[in-house]
Amino acid sequence: MKTDIQIANETKLERIDNVAAQMGIPTDELEHYGKYIAKLPLHLIGEQKGKLILVTAITATKAGIGKTTVSIGLALGLNKIGKRAVVALREPSLGPCFGVKGGAAGGGYAQVLPMDKINLHFTGDFHAITSAHNMISAMLDNYLYQHAKDGFGLKEILWRRVLDVNDRSLRSIVTGLGPSTNGLTQQSGFDITPASELMAILCLASDEADLRRRIENILLGYTYAGEPFTVKDLGVAGSVVVLLKDAIKPNLVQTTENSPAVVHGGPFANIAHGCNSLLATKMALSHSEYTVTEAGFGADLGAEKFYDILCRKSGLKPDATVIVATAQGLKMHGGVALDKIKEPDMEGLRNGLANLDRHVENLRSFGQSVIVVFNRFATDTDDEMALLRSHCEQQLGLPFVINNAFALGGEGAVEMANIVVDTIEKNPSKALQFAYEDTDDICTKIEKVAKKIYRAAGVSFAKPALDRIKLAEKQGMAAFPVCIAKTQFSFSGDEKQYGAVSGFDLHIRDVVLNAGSEMIVAIAGNIMRMPGLPKEPQANHIDYVNGEIIGLS
Repeated sequence: MKTDIQIANETKLERIDNVAAQMGIPTDELEHYGKYIAKLPLHLIGEQKGKLILVTAITATKAGIGKTTVSIGLALGLNKIGKRAVVALREPSLGPCFGVKGGAAGGGYAQVLPMDKINLHFTGDFHAITSAHNMISAMLDNYLYQHAKDGFGLKEILWRRVLDVNDRSLRSIVTGLGPSTNGLTQQSGFDITPASELMAILCLASDEADLRRRIENILLGYTYAGEPFTVKDLGVAGSVVVLLKDAIKPNLVQTTENSPAVVHGGPFANIAHGCNSLLATKMALSHSEYTVTEAGFGADLGAEKFYDILCRKSGLKPDATVIVATAQGLKMHGGVALDKIKEPDMEGLRNGLANLDRHVENLRSFGQSVIVVFNRFATDTDDEMALLRSHCEQQLGLPFVINNAFALGGEGAVEMANIVVDTIEKNPSKALQFAYEDTDDICTKIEKVAKKIYRAAGVSFAKPALDRIKLAEKQGMAAFPVCIAKTQFSFSGDEKQYGAVSGFDLHIRDVVLNAGSEMIVAIAGNIMRMPGLPKEPQANHIDYVNGEIIGLS
């Protein structure tokens, strides 16, 4: 079996001008980044006439689920049956690429290309966000240093630094050590770039004016008088906008079958809201009949945030939602050990179906029409396939289809595409029903997500979290949606509780006030906004040999 990068290298790419032409976009509108990548100016966003399809998944496992491969495969299949389809995806982060995943551009014959550039520096969007974020940090430290003699100071600084590499040693640091000319000595720390509020702002902004407004509102800290201190007060919003003026434009690339793909933005769903940029989705909807997009990790994280944050504020509404499952993932949720999930185990598979059922019930509660797509691996048996089909069609009353796009490209996704189109035409999603109301207080919003979506018995709040919530409500942030940061491996806050766990207490240990992206981030359990590297990082296997990159997947 060829590796992803071998398939990518063997694929003949179309010039990006020809890819854009499929969307009705003329060459002179493109901002070229070489032959095969271009930025799309925002004025190309028009009326969104296309149908929107969201791809989500069962609870993530370390065996992987393949949601991005399904998203790309579905777009390939739709184009194969004569529909004009565009896939809109997030950009990969260097952290997972060199940490555990080795890449995030799909797989097999369902990839977005050029995958090496997309997985690495791409058009520099992540670097722009990292630079802009850390410039705010530098400007804030300088402001405090220069105005200390005037008696100005902040009682609490909320703005941390970011880096797009997993580095646990930087989670908590002290800056300004040494002589006084090195600045004020203070505690700080780093988050990973996908957790930056600027990343969330970039992905939620509706246009350039909205980008500036949100940047100005970023809350940096509190004065000793208890007053908020923002980027607008710092006076550097214009400089931040300058650094992001190109990054805000969506990126146009292509699939393994040369159809259009818009790849832009990259917040993680376990520590942020997990969706590609609103602008990318609107761009795709403006120039396609069908737009396929995905939300990160399982439906309890990505899909919930897609509906409750992105759709709530943008007015977007999916016409159908696809949920992706694998036999290996379901077995793991059914109590089968990770090193045994490739072996036939009907009992483990049957037990794991509770996880799928929970997600389907949740998706339906949002008013969604649901299609179950199954990623088949070589070790999966026909008996396992028959069990899954029977359960989905007979017990859940849902369409069920096996995705073969990984091995066959668009041809292997024709059945999936036909089922999705048929569902949208005959049984489209109903009006969105959110998990909570805008008028609910912040604690109630968190509790409703925890109880309705995760099936927690209750929510406990640490004192720092309650103090932060009181500040938020005092400063007019009570109407903001909530973004719960928790482990992707469980409905609970404990990554080792697989399956369809319920009746637990969800502990909120802290709350982050994102006044710019306009959401309240609740930190649950032991989730870290700066991941660490595994014992054997993927970076150990990535190399450049004879003019070719190896180890990206």
